[in-house]
Amino acid sequence: MRIGFAGLGVMGGGMCRRLADSGLTVAAFDIDAEMTRRAAEHEGVVAAPEAAGVAAPVVITMLPDGAAVRQVADALLPHLAPGSLIIDTSSSAPESTLELAELAARWKVSVVDAPVSGSPAAARGGELTLMAAGGRDALDRAEPVLRRLGTVHRVGPTGAGHALKALNNLLSAINMAAVAEVMLAGGAFGLEPATMLEVINSSTGRNHASQTKLPDHVLTGTFDSGFALRLMLKDIRIGTALEEQAGGPTLFGSVCRQLWQQAESALPADADNVEVIRWLEAAAGRELRA
Repeated sequence: MRIGFAGLGVMGGGMCRRLADSGLTVAAFDIDAEMTRRAAEHEGVVAAPEAAGVAAPVVITMLPDGAAVRQVADALLPHLAPGSLIIDTSSSAPESTLELAELAARWKVSVVDAPVSGSPAAARGGELTLMAAGGRDALDRAEPVLRRLGTVHRVGPTGAGHALKALNNLLSAINMAAVAEVMLAGGAFGLEPATMLEVINSSTGRNHASQTKLPDHVLTGTFDSGFALRLMLKDIRIGTALEEQAGGPTLFGSVCRQLWQQAESALPADADNVEVIRWLEAAAGRELRA
């Protein structure tokens, strides 16, 4: 089976290779021609010189945002046969997904939003969590492909996947800031970071940030989770907008968004999302790393 894949960055490159390793032939494209060339060195991956070259019965996108997805879709849709399927695994705003689905329907093409959660290593290993949304028939067609990438959860109608991804990342960002805040306070009392994490992770305060992000990417001094701070901030903004639209409480989300916005202004443009902790460390006047 041949599929198309657009977007070969940190996550997309690993996903593309995983799909090829699972037995699919993947026509791959990235706006960075060097990324396309490197992907095509992998068995089962064929380079597409332009976005239209990934035309296939099923096309997966893994791009920075909904605007980039729409740009690829505009170039691709005239080349897709009726009945084709676009699966957007990017983190996009739900409203842009609905607009894309409406546009694609004019070409008799279906859209599934299936954003992912997981690390670059999980992408390469087929261990992602996928939040798939759309019509039943489209999901039935998408799921056999998506299962090659990880665990698929059907979460609702078109746009629901992107809503859940943004809300999940908002919660992840809140957790990371909260863990860093309490650990910086603990340092003022002479507590060692590793000791604090050992206790927190065997107690009720544990979360993904305390179990993975801080021990693997902060205490090591590497700050290399593989997910850009600017992309986390994009998802935080989508998530807080959804909270506001829902009319419920927004206190934690609003504070989190303000924190990340300030960190983005102070940190390099290519900062990893865990580098928000560098900004918190500077504010506290001490580091978490022992």
